[in-house]
Amino acid sequence: MIFFKNFLYHVKFAFIHGACALQCFIITILLFSQKCTAHTYTQLLPPKINAASYILIDYDSGQVLAEMNADSKRAPASLTKIMTSYIIGKLIDSGQIHPNDLVTINKDSWMLGNPDLKGSSVMFLQPGDQVSISELTRGIILQSGNDACVAIANYISGDQNTFVGLMNDYARQLNLKNTFFKNVHGLDIPGQFSSARDMAIISIALIRNVPREYQKYKEKEFTYNHIRQLNRNNLLWDKTLKVDGIKTGHTKSAGYNLAASAIHDKMRLISVLLGGKTSHDRDNDSKSLLKWGFRSFNTILSLKSEEVFLKKPVFFGKVNKVDLGVKNNVYLTVPKGKEKEVIIEYTLNSNVLKAPLKKYEIVGKIIFKLNNTVIIESPLVVLEEINNGNIFNYIFDYIRLNIQNLYN
Repeated sequence: MIFFKNFLYHVKFAFIHGACALQCFIITILLFSQKCTAHTYTQLLPPKINAASYILIDYDSGQVLAEMNADSKRAPASLTKIMTSYIIGKLIDSGQIHPNDLVTINKDSWMLGNPDLKGSSVMFLQPGDQVSISELTRGIILQSGNDACVAIANYISGDQNTFVGLMNDYARQLNLKNTFFKNVHGLDIPGQFSSARDMAIISIALIRNVPREYQKYKEKEFTYNHIRQLNRNNLLWDKTLKVDGIKTGHTKSAGYNLAASAIHDKMRLISVLLGGKTSHDRDNDSKSLLKWGFRSFNTILSLKSEEVFLKKPVFFGKVNKVDLGVKNNVYLTVPKGKEKEVIIEYTLNSNVLKAPLKKYEIVGKIIFKLNNTVIIESPLVVLEEINNGNIFNYIFDYIRLNIQNLYN
């Protein structure tokens, strides 16, 4: 049954997640497009961070507010489990597995039977146990259980190596440039790496694409086999921030890692810190980054999806004007007090719009500037389908177009 599910998964992979792949690709492009302009429209300096690399990103706009060595390849440690959890959420949503499915624990998932797990964080699974996917997922998220990762990988894919292949499939789907997985839990292994930016992309995908899975990340404790363990993300208890995730990690090679997300006045920020010196530094520096972001910036809804941005003449169609706007909401993150200084410009790919035009066809771009610097650009699209007109429309518009050209 396990192998059959795995076979079905690979057959359906491209079809089930095709729309998600496009969405994730857009997320990725947006994040990478901010790299060169993240700091040029503001003089606000982030706090000093004692880590090898970090990044701070606004969830809605995708704008990078601060970064250092964000594309450096680092050992991800247990941040690897964010991808493991993401895959679980996707498979649950697609109906290929169910939270109540029972997984039989074998020796490979037992801390005394698998030398790789010796001395690492576990949820204390025992051989022969029947454990639900819901419990295993919480063991992964809250207890950082490496045994739970092995158990669920074996259940879904038949063995860990095949599941790791699945993880790298998703890494490619999310367009992660500096990530490669070699195990399911994040324990140190040569050749496994990720970056602060890639981990931020995975975190955004987790929150946006599998929200039911993400809800578990704010739970503070979990008890299994009469053993109560607390969520290892200490920021969940912080009273000065509304943190609802995401994941800690620590190994000798990685140092202290933390991906965190918090909300303030409907604004969500995501920070990823890799290679911290101590767990105390990791937590405090992540708090400092998030607080600085909320204190320094506002995220505003600049343009609404389907809202008419402008009308332009169209030729050879059944109508003579077409509504243009954006397909998806456009959010901007700007320094506080600068919201009214944002300048919105647009360009068209062609001076003349001609029917037929498909809905959401890209005909130009909208440019958002602050301090004469481009913050982001968004595709300018057709908001309504424009079909070809009749012979009279053609004759009339031919004359209209020639008069316009003569005037120009």
